[in-house]
Amino acid sequence: MRLDISISDQQLYVIENGIIQMSYPVSTAKNGPGELMGSECTPIGKHKVRAKIGSGLPLNAVFKARRPTGEIYSPELARQFPERDWILTRILWLGGLEPGKNRYGQVDTAWRYIYIHGSPDEFMDGIPRSHGCIRMLNADIAALFDLIRPGIEVTIYA
Repeated sequence: MRLDISISDQQLYVIENGIIQMSYPVSTAKNGPGELMGSECTPIGKHKVRAKIGSGLPLNAVFKARRPTGEIYSPELARQFPERDWILTRILWLGGLEPGKNRYGQVDTAWRYIYIHGSPDEFMDGIPRSHGCIRMLNADIAALFDLIRPGIEVTIYA
């Protein structure tokens, strides 16, 4: 099993034995593809899920610095903190597999803290809006989280 993420289609595909088993809508970076630290772009190439974070937490659980805050996202909470980049429900932390392209130095996906994560569902409208991460609907990231294992290959392409 592997995951493919198409930036142009704004879709994540679960592929097993070369066949697409599932497809989920995503939102990638508003700045497009790119690997450079500080670019707020979605890195392309081969990656792996280096860590799964949030097992057992409720849908819409809020994270800061990969730790649950104890908050549950709501429109009221969003109004209190309009500047937050909401990371919700689960985190799949990615690590690059291609030295010089998305691993090590100023292009390292893991050091850039690039995740596949839940987002406020109302932000999921097919338009790239993230700061580099791959955003998903909360029910979708919870289902994907339970389906995959750490180390699964993730290919991101334009």
